[in-house]
Amino acid sequence: MRPIARSSGPVALVALLLAAVTVWLTTPAAQQPERGIKQIISDISAPGIDRGLRDADFPRFAPRSSDRRWISNRGGEYLRDSLIVRFKPGTQATAQRALLAQVDGTAGPALSYADFDIVTLGSGEDPAAVARRLSEQPDVEYAQARYRARPRLVPTDPLYPMQWNYPQIDLERGWDINRGGSADVTVAILDTGVAFRGGTFRYNATAFQGPNGAQYPALGPVDIPFAVAPDLGASRFVSPRDFIWNDELPFDLAGHGTHVAGTIGQLSSNGISGTGIAFNVKLMPVKVIDTEWDFIFNSPFIGTDDTVARGIRYAVDNGAKVLNMSLGRDGDPAPVVRAAIEYAVSHGAFVAVAGGNEGDAANAPERYAEFAPQIDGMVAVAATARDRRRAGYSTVASYVEIAAPGGDFLRSGPAGGILQQTLDLDRVETFNGAVSRYTAPRFDLFADYYFEGTSMSTAHVSGLAALLMSQGLTNPAAIEAILEQSATDLGATGRDNEYGYGLINARAALRGMGIAR
Repeated sequence: MRPIARSSGPVALVALLLAAVTVWLTTPAAQQPERGIKQIISDISAPGIDRGLRDADFPRFAPRSSDRRWISNRGGEYLRDSLIVRFKPGTQATAQRALLAQVDGTAGPALSYADFDIVTLGSGEDPAAVARRLSEQPDVEYAQARYRARPRLVPTDPLYPMQWNYPQIDLERGWDINRGGSADVTVAILDTGVAFRGGTFRYNATAFQGPNGAQYPALGPVDIPFAVAPDLGASRFVSPRDFIWNDELPFDLAGHGTHVAGTIGQLSSNGISGTGIAFNVKLMPVKVIDTEWDFIFNSPFIGTDDTVARGIRYAVDNGAKVLNMSLGRDGDPAPVVRAAIEYAVSHGAFVAVAGGNEGDAANAPERYAEFAPQIDGMVAVAATARDRRRAGYSTVASYVEIAAPGGDFLRSGPAGGILQQTLDLDRVETFNGAVSRYTAPRFDLFADYYFEGTSMSTAHVSGLAALLMSQGLTNPAAIEAILEQSATDLGATGRDNEYGYGLINARAALRGMGIAR
């Protein structure tokens, strides 16, 4: 996420992009990490409250760059004491142990939804260097460091007139063909979690150091209220999974995943907020990214490449037919994520991945998106602004295949972002103010925010893919083909590195392939 701040009255305008780098949260050097807890106190909660329209904002994600567990490399960061290894089928266990012994490595216990091993290193050697050596061995299919993943940010609903992004893709006429999709289709949101259920939960909030060196105190065990986002609806969620806490409660502690879920499937014509694209489909929250509060609460796991890969396999094995990946990272390639996406497509799931927000930063390759041209049924998504031109941050690259609205605050102001309901960030980001005002967060209050980024554009593609699935087009490669063939050509004639094959067109896609009126 690339932060861009400028003043607009009392609210700072900031850009939602791939990975936020505005807040550093670090545990004090002399303090040992406390055990994280996540304990249900009550299943009962008041309905979520929508506090109305806000200005532009974005959820913060600490880079942990001063955390000694991480090594920085080429814009990304990876864990320093372990790596991911997949041996070729048929490799004997004795041969595997012998290879790992050469690098002072030990394979950990088998993980669910994983066809690879997490190898702990005892030598203190750089895992990326070890991975390169292991990759040269004939019995190793791939080896890689454990890089950290990041988010990449006519209905009667009262805020629908402010959702300029839907007319841009001719969605209203698309809804004339397929109005909101079908409950037979499940879309998985691999993200920071989603505001999908209520209750009160107890966490242990540990001490941390803020970006300016200020010491924020431990709050100890705190009971925190949660609620379902009012415009998502509690009955639509299926097979939720949290790979950060290793449970079935993928709470969104930042607001990114809930905003993304809103574009895909926020409810329509219910008198609340705005609307989503596929408002009748089922939603599967799969939490694979940790946030500031996960860090403060000392979550047992972190959102690295292997976490993302396991989340992909989980979603597919539990019935998801569209996978939204509004996330990514820089650094070295991600073969473990590529293998998981290939698994998804081969099992009938369409995958949309953020194309990257490095358009004004030398176009560093987006490692989760760069192999999209080699996988039929997966697309890498660029972002357009309100004027239908490429958003300034949107990565220009040979792997970009399609474009969708992502917003651009710099060009169009705060109303040039993508508007959806999400958590009330004023009540979530209590760690951003003075230490004297620091308090426990609340996750039962909501507001409507403009966000921008390829995270947002990717959600548009997933929503349209869900409509196509509902219309009867179930082959992932065919969905990619119709999205590209029906796109509105922008930029240079034909495919180009800014827009791919062009801007998605909902009506043209739903009328295509002989499936519509």
